[in-house]
Amino acid sequence: MTLRIATKSVFPASRIFPNSLLREYRKGHFQKSISFRSQKLSYSTPHDISEKVLKYYEGLKNHDRYYLAKAITLVESSRKDHKYQAQQLLSIILDVQHSLGNDVPTFRIGLSGPPGVGKSTFIERFGMHVLSQDHRVAVLAIDPSSSRTGGSILGDKTRMLELSRQDDAYIRPSASHGTLARNTNEALIMCEAAGFDVCLVETVGVGQSETVVADMVDMFVLMVPPAGGDEIQGLKKGIVEISDLIVVNKDDGAMESAAREAVTEYTSALKYLQHNTSWTPRVTSVSSKTSKGVNNVWNVILEYFNVMRNSGELQKRRGNQRKLWMWRQIKSELLNRLNSDESIRKLVDVLEKKVFDGKMTSGTAADYVVDVFTHKITQNSNHGITY
Repeated sequence: MTLRIATKSVFPASRIFPNSLLREYRKGHFQKSISFRSQKLSYSTPHDISEKVLKYYEGLKNHDRYYLAKAITLVESSRKDHKYQAQQLLSIILDVQHSLGNDVPTFRIGLSGPPGVGKSTFIERFGMHVLSQDHRVAVLAIDPSSSRTGGSILGDKTRMLELSRQDDAYIRPSASHGTLARNTNEALIMCEAAGFDVCLVETVGVGQSETVVADMVDMFVLMVPPAGGDEIQGLKKGIVEISDLIVVNKDDGAMESAAREAVTEYTSALKYLQHNTSWTPRVTSVSSKTSKGVNNVWNVILEYFNVMRNSGELQKRRGNQRKLWMWRQIKSELLNRLNSDESIRKLVDVLEKKVFDGKMTSGTAADYVVDVFTHKITQNSNHGITY
């Protein structure tokens, strides 16, 4: 069984960036239009592309990991000029992808599990196996951030020494800043543009961030330790429901029998969950220590990819994910603009005190801030609020 995706380049070199398209970007002639309420509204892909952005793109096209690191740093930056340049770079990549059609040449895999289950060790073994199958592997490791200082250890790369030394592998630790890294989705696009056709996203523990990851990957894999009974009950039902594959790790030595028992119990539990795709979730075991079962995990992933791609559900999932992330970006951008408005900040200071003192409900305060920000009412309206 083979995975019918690009092996050495996501975009064939001859079609990576047509010279005519490059000339248009350099001239800044990139006006587009959409139809809305019987009117043709024009909009522009960020044009006047800077030489810096074009240089970044050339680096990605040539599989230069230095420029990939720079590009991901660009999309993670909160600086306004960096955000604009990141959108320019993403627009170029999107246009190239669109010119190649709607086929899915890459595969995105989300991996999660409780701390200590062996995710990093498994990823190194798994990544080395995938490399042996003539693929290029990128790993985005999301590290938890301190709720007090905002700092992160970012030590995942140190636990994947062998994989990190491979020319066809790229490992990028990122801080979660209290939740899933906001720009992981864009980082995935950068990795794919740099020719990495198998991308893994390792997430923080077991919690809400996993549902966010499931909305940006093609397949979600849950890794669990050998356990049964009450420990299985303790896992959130939601994360099991979104899992396409459950992998029981540490299937070796004294834990071998416990791992087999866990596979049986998870397989039984999955029978009671509803599935809305052509794929029926599987359960398998693996030993990250000895590499036992790693090949079987890859074969199951190959089967999933082919089933979902042949049914058209993989392309549909990618489309729905793009829509979902559009709305998440809208919410994030609105919140950023609201927080950067000086008059709104002054208003919020007054409202927060009223809410703290119990003189106003939080809902009323929130409605008032939004109404003022969207200019539905004026701040000097007769609402008994002065600042």
